[in-house]
Amino acid sequence: MLRIINAALNEELFFKIAGHVLTVVEVDAVYTKPYKTDTVFIAPGQTTNVLLTANANAGSNYMVAATTFTDAHIPYDNVTATATLHYIGHTSTVSTSKKTVLASLPPQNATWVATKFTRSLRSLNSLEYPARVPTTVEHSLFFTVGLGANPCQSCNNGVRLVAGINNVTFTMPKTALLQAHFFNISGVFTDDFPAKPSNPYDYTAPVKLGVNAATMKGTKLYRLPYNATVQIVLQNTAMILSDNHPFHLHGFNFFEVGRGLGNFNPEKDPKAFNLVDPVERNTVGVPAGGWTAIRFIADNPGN
Repeated sequence: MLRIINAALNEELFFKIAGHVLTVVEVDAVYTKPYKTDTVFIAPGQTTNVLLTANANAGSNYMVAATTFTDAHIPYDNVTATATLHYIGHTSTVSTSKKTVLASLPPQNATWVATKFTRSLRSLNSLEYPARVPTTVEHSLFFTVGLGANPCQSCNNGVRLVAGINNVTFTMPKTALLQAHFFNISGVFTDDFPAKPSNPYDYTAPVKLGVNAATMKGTKLYRLPYNATVQIVLQNTAMILSDNHPFHLHGFNFFEVGRGLGNFNPEKDPKAFNLVDPVERNTVGVPAGGWTAIRFIADNPGN
C-alpha cells in the first residue's frame, strides 16, 4: 500500500508508476470503492491510498513520476519529480538507464484525465459503511473563490495579490474567534459573511481591463445552527487568473456531490448531483474555470 500526499503549495499533480496499475482504496482517510487506474490525480492537501501489486517483470526498474497538471495559462516551473521502483533480489549487469521502464505521463493540460479520475471516486455506501449524504439542504451557500488585487504601498507594483471568497479577504483577529464568541467580546468579528456574491457576474469569463479587482477585508463569519444540513457551491473565478484552488473544511468530512466546468447553473446542474455514493473527503480542488458542490452536516461546533 502506498500513501500519496500532495504537499505542493498550489499545484495539482499526476502520479504514475510505469508498468503498474494502481487501485485506489482510500482518500483523505475515508474508504472508497476500489478503483483501478494507471494515473492518480491529486490536489494540494489531499491524500490518496493505493494498492500496488508487484507483478511486473522483476528484471527491470520502473519509473515513479509526478508532474504538474494545469489548464490555466500561467507560467510555472514544470519539473517532473522522478524515482525508481526496484524489485529486491534482482540485479543485472546492464546499466540502470537501459533497464528502466519510463512512465508515460499525460500532458500537463490533460483535463480529461483529471476529470475522469475525480468523477470515478465513489464512497463505499454499504450496510456496514453507509454514505450519509444530506438529501435535503437547510443552508445553500454559493462561494466564489479566486484572487483579487488590493492596493499595497510597500509593494513594487503598488498592488498585492490576495485570496478572496465572495470578494472578502480574511483578516486575522488578535483574539481567538471562539474566545470572543463565548465571552461576548465585541469588535473581533462580524457575522455578516455573504451567503452569495453581492454582485453576480460571468465568473469564468476573462475580466476586462479597468475592472476593480480589489476585495474587502474583514473578519466575517456565517453562523450555522447545530446539525444543520449545508450545501456549498464553490465557483472558481477568472478575476485575476483562472487557476485551481484547494478548499479544506477543518474538522469535517464532506461529500462532493457534483462538479463541472464553466459557471454553475442552479437550474440544470443539481439534477446531475450524485446523492447515492459521492466521494467523502475533507479537501477538494475547485477546478480552474469551473465549480464543485459539497454537502455536509454541521455537527462539530468550533470548527
